[in-house]
Amino acid sequence: MTVLRVAAAAYPISFFQTWAEYEAKLAAWVARAASGGARLLVFPEYAALELISLLSADLHHDILGMRPALQAFLPDFLALHARLAREHGVGIVAGSYPVAHGGGFVNRAYVFGPDGEHAWQDKLLMTRFEAEEWDIVPGEGVRVFELEGLRFGVAICYDSEFPGLARQIAEAGAELLVVPSFTGSRRGYTRVRVGSMARALEGQVYALHAPLIADAAWSYAVEDAVGQSALYAPADDGLPEDGVVAQGEWNAEGWLVHDLDFALTRHVRAQGHVLNWRDRVAAQERPGAAELVRLGEGVRG
Repeated sequence: MTVLRVAAAAYPISFFQTWAEYEAKLAAWVARAASGGARLLVFPEYAALELISLLSADLHHDILGMRPALQAFLPDFLALHARLAREHGVGIVAGSYPVAHGGGFVNRAYVFGPDGEHAWQDKLLMTRFEAEEWDIVPGEGVRVFELEGLRFGVAICYDSEFPGLARQIAEAGAELLVVPSFTGSRRGYTRVRVGSMARALEGQVYALHAPLIADAAWSYAVEDAVGQSALYAPADDGLPEDGVVAQGEWNAEGWLVHDLDFALTRHVRAQGHVLNWRDRVAAQERPGAAELVRLGEGVRG
């Protein structure tokens, strides 16, 4: 297979009175993307935090207290996503969840196959908010997922701003990098956008960006979130000159659905104007250690 239809959610945070309301919302979102033919659906980072609304009011602004309280919803969260994946026969990257693990909490994106089985990718690099206020710890390991013969990996928000994770994912055969994000300002969104585009350039792969959208003063955890769903690619033969294959409107809620033609990125890897993927090892090894040259004092011969 060389073509896969994907969907990136610019997903809005809601306030719920009951679990049934959350279930209905998620079911409607999945059904909408699946009806458009999408085979892989991607929700944003921390989209699951709208479940904070189901906690007692005293926990809505309690960053540390809400983490253990949210664990009560996790079994039903997993069961709901598994059921929807099976019903629609799709792959789903669920909105990431703060999960109790090893005595702490990790930021975990669960990934479901069309059979309802799941695995996950943990965030490896923490933002200051996560490390200093929320006490979220780095997860372990990198996974690559295969759907309908095509491989993809997940770089959660800040992880996309560093080349190491994406390179490992690409070297394991992934041709798509999925980037779920939660950013509270346009600056934050831009950092993730630029990082995602850089990873697409370096690996000569697609990068699919799914942002959280929020105006939720009822919880400090998710009070503001901004973004724009987008699909990026290396700017080369047969692909857009600006590297943007498709994008939604700023802060516009909804799905961005698009076909990924992997024949194009495979051609670029083999015959592009530049061969970033081929040259990745040389780019790392050739520079060596940097030499300091103090201008005005001459250069030692």
